[in-house]
Formats: sequence, C-alpha cells, structure tokens
Amino acid sequence: MAYEVLARKWRPQQFSDVVGQDHVTQTLVNAIEQERVAHAYMFVGSRGTGKTTTARILAKALNCEQGPTATPCDTCDACLEVMAGNSLDVIEIDGASNNNVEQIRDLRDNARYMPARGQYKIYIIDEVHMLSTAAFNALLKTLEEPPSHVKFIFATTDVHKVLPTILSRCQRFDLRRISVQDIVERLRSGCAEEGIEITEDALLAIARGAEGGLRDAESALDQIIAFRGKKITEEDVLSVFGLVSRQALEQLSGAILGGDVPAIMGLIGKLDDAGKDLQRIVIELLEHFRNLLVVSYGNEAAEALELPAAQREGLFAQAGDTDPGRILRVIDGLIETDGRMRFALSKRTLLETGLIRCARAAETVTLNELMAEVAALKKKGYSLAASAPLVVAEAGAEEQEEVMPAQTPAGVEQDAEVGLSKLCADWNALTDEVVKVDSLARRYLHDTVPLRLDERVLTVGYDPEFAAEKERFEEHRLKVALGRAVERVLGRMVSFEFEPLDEGTRQSLPSDHQVAEKPTEVSKAALNQVEYEHPVVKEVVEIFNGSITDIRT
Repeated sequence: MAYEVLARKWRPQQFSDVVGQDHVTQTLVNAIEQERVAHAYMFVGSRGTGKTTTARILAKALNCEQGPTATPCDTCDACLEVMAGNSLDVIEIDGASNNNVEQIRDLRDNARYMPARGQYKIYIIDEVHMLSTAAFNALLKTLEEPPSHVKFIFATTDVHKVLPTILSRCQRFDLRRISVQDIVERLRSGCAEEGIEITEDALLAIARGAEGGLRDAESALDQIIAFRGKKITEEDVLSVFGLVSRQALEQLSGAILGGDVPAIMGLIGKLDDAGKDLQRIVIELLEHFRNLLVVSYGNEAAEALELPAAQREGLFAQAGDTDPGRILRVIDGLIETDGRMRFALSKRTLLETGLIRCARAAETVTLNELMAEVAALKKKGYSLAASAPLVVAEAGAEEQEEVMPAQTPAGVEQDAEVGLSKLCADWNALTDEVVKVDSLARRYLHDTVPLRLDERVLTVGYDPEFAAEKERFEEHRLKVALGRAVERVLGRMVSFEFEPLDEGTRQSLPSDHQVAEKPTEVSKAALNQVEYEHPVVKEVVEIFNGSITDIRT
C-alpha cells in the first residue's frame, strides 16, 4: 500500500475536527440544523488553514444518507465517495487549470441535471480567483438563481481578485491563520497517535515556521520524521529548515539594541556558516522585535502574544532595557533590509550592513526624545539661570543622583527680570495672538500689561474700567490662548493672576500700552550668556556636534 502523507492522513472528517476555525464551523453547523443552507459559499484564507477541508465536510454533510446532518456518518456510500474523491455528485474543480469560459459554460449546462445519488449536486471550485473575467460573467446568472439541487462552494487565497458581482452572491467566510498554540496541540496529539517522541521546543519551532498554516506544519513534521526517525529535538527542526534558535535571536537582538557591531558580525558569520537562510533571519528578527514592541507596552498587551511563558519572560527582560521608540526604529531598518535582500547578489554583506544600520538607528536620539530629556531636566529644577553641568556616575560606580546647585536668590531675580522684560517687549504681539482665538478679548486685553513674574505666576494688570467684569479675564479659553503665547516667549508654562491697576501704577507705565520695544543691551547680553551656559543647551550642542551661531529672543 502506498504511503499516505500526514497532511492527508490527519485531514479532519468532521466539523469538530477542524482546528482554529470555530467561527466558521459553528455557523455551518447551525445553518444545517436550522435548514438555512445557502446556495453559494466563499471560503477565504491563506494556505493550509482548512478551506478545501471545510468545503468537503460541508459537501459530505449535505449528501450523507442520514442527512443533511451536521455530523456525517462517514460510513454510508455517499460519505465514503466524498472522502475518496470519486463522488459523482460532488465535483471538485481546480480554478487554475479550468479557468476559461468554455469550461464554465459546460459546468453551467451540466448543473441543470439532477444529482446521481445524493440530494444535492455540489461544485467545489478551488482557487476560484484564477477564473477569467469571461468565466466569472458566464457563471453569474447560474450563481444568482441556481437550481434547487445545486450548491456552489468556492475557495480562494486572493479574494481581492474575485469579481464583486460574484462575492455579492455568496456567503463569505474568512478562515484565520491558525495560532501557534493550536498547531502545537494538533501536532502533539498526532505524534502521540503515531508513537513519535518530540520535544516541546521542537513543536514550537515547527509551528513558528508554519506561519499559521496547519498543512505546512504537518508536511514539515513528515519531512523531519523521514530525516531523524521517531525521536525529534529542536536542533533537528532547526537544521532541516534553516530556522534560527530562540537563543540566537535573543543574542542578535541584544547586540542590535546595544550597538555591539562586533557581536553582530560574529553572530551573522556563525549563522551563515551553519547554512541558515539569511532572508529568513530578517523575517524572524522582525517577528522578534514585533513581539518585543508588544511586550514593552505592559502585561495586558503581552497577553495577545501566543507564546509560552518562558519565551514571554525573556521578552520582558529584554524590553526592560529599551523603549518602544528604539524598537520601532529597528523594525523600520529591518523592513528596509528585507526589501533590499530580495534582489541582492551578496545577501550576507547586505544583511550585515543592514543590521549595523539598525544598531545605529537604535542609538540615535530623536527630537522627541531630546525634548523629553529637556522636560525631565526642567522638572528636576534646571532653569535658564543654571550653569552647572550634570554629575554623571563613573562606570562601575553606584548610581548617583544628578546634582543641581541651589539657585541663588539673585539668579532667580535675574531670570524673572529677563523674562518680564521679554514679555513687555512682545506683549502687543502676544495679545494680538489671543484676539485671533477670542475676538471678544480685544476690549479686555487692550490696556493690560505684565506687572510681576516669578517662577510659576505672571501677574497681569488691567484697566480699572473693566474691574466690574473681572470674570472675563478668568475665562478658560482666554487663559489657555494667553498661556500658549507666553510659553513661546518664556519656554515654560505659567499661571495667571489679574489685578486692576491703581492710579499710581497706571501713571508710571508707558502711555497707550506702549511698552519698551526691546530689553536693554545689558539685559540682552545677560540673557545670551545665560542661554549659552544652560546645561541642556550644552548637551544638545555636544550630541549634535554643533555650535551656536545666533540667539534670537
């Protein structure tokens, strides 16, 4: 007797045996039990997910001598003929080789005749997207109003190539990629039936390489059994299919995130010498960094990953040493490398240079990250008057806190004086910006002036004429617009206090709300010196290896 491969030997014969497609099988079972079977079905999904298998089970359930039934007997002549593939009433057609209009016209003409044995004449057209446009059009009328004894079941991997007029006449079912855990469980039970000893890591490696296709996993297992016999380890799987071990992926990803170029070169050299598929390495790195990105957002996000606990813990440990921004930059680099390697003559060289770029991208500081660092320094007490550099712990020493010398009262006063001077110079322009947001604010802000400024509060004086309408100054929209304008000048957010101007203060201010056009030269020089000496400014200059050419206030 000829050998039967595992993919055919383990093919499901009942709806309950179909792996990972409960949303499809349950719907079909309910339709049969409720006598609501449609005249046309469209099964959509990637390879090896059970499209043809589900179509055959449905055909068997409809033509079973005890049916239509959701649980075909598998013993009657109708069931046995469907299982053997020689049923006169269940016609399987390969859309790739029977795609012209004449063949579809023959199908349409034959559909008028009654079934030979069963209740229905069932046409299963696999890879239906391969039919020509003329063939689809020839099928339209029959598909819309078929004879009562005819059922159509279509299967396709590229549903976007099927005419919308065909899709609209079918009930569509999308079959999902089968999860790693479901594939592992199916292979484990099959190996137990066959008396095959296989490790859990080996099952995981096969499931990972199958990419959601159970048939691919079963075919891979068949090949490994032929290579190694009935005792299979993870090393056997990796050697046969050129896959990379989880440990190697973790080492390589760690070297990329750490910017360790020698380690990257050494690991790629070892994998290439071992005969690993270099293109496959990029794909597996992409999957690894995707999982790392998911894990970096916490336990709740990590629950979506279909990974064993040990592998998930390793991802958590690695994610703790980096941030999502760096991971995203590495993923972008890997995607670019994958695209370039498809047409490369020297894949190893391109892979090495691509991973080095990824390592450099992981170390790059983006503008957003730099701004976040600046914000963190501000929270720790740095201001424009600060001039002391950060104290950094030496390698191997215990972590030290960043030291910031206490700011003297004179420094605080100088900072406030400079800021107030800048606000006075730009006050007319600032109030004009607010008027653009709230046109009614013009009459309230016309005769306002900044009076005092401390670290967090700006006191604004207004014309006593509007003292009875003080609540107008407290409106949220006005405060928000004014706060944004002031922040652009000071570089920090402040709150506002409004108070009416007394007669003496009013007389001492410039008339008609005309404030000084610019700070004094002394104030401007002091401001420039403060900005030059600011530790954040120094650090930015050092990071970008630049120099300050101009300071504009």
